[in-house]
Amino acid sequence: MIDPIFEIVGLLAAFLTTSAFIPQVYKIYKEKNAAGISLTMYIILFTGVILWLIYGILISSLSIIIANGVTALLQLSIIIFKLKN
Repeated sequence: MIDPIFEIVGLLAAFLTTSAFIPQVYKIYKEKNAAGISLTMYIILFTGVILWLIYGILISSLSIIIANGVTALLQLSIIIFKLKN
């Protein structure tokens, strides 16, 4: 079991790093334009985030699970928009 203080730090880090993708998703959605986005970078990053999510599940770390689950969804939305347009 992970120390609750460590989880709090992890959750704060998760919130900050995950929320960093929100402005990008919003901008792409609002402008309906993903021309400046690197599909290769997002696919590689998405794959890494999925692996982090699996790792978080394996070690039962709530902060890793939440951060990477939400980040994966945000990144997947960017990838889908990039592929559609």
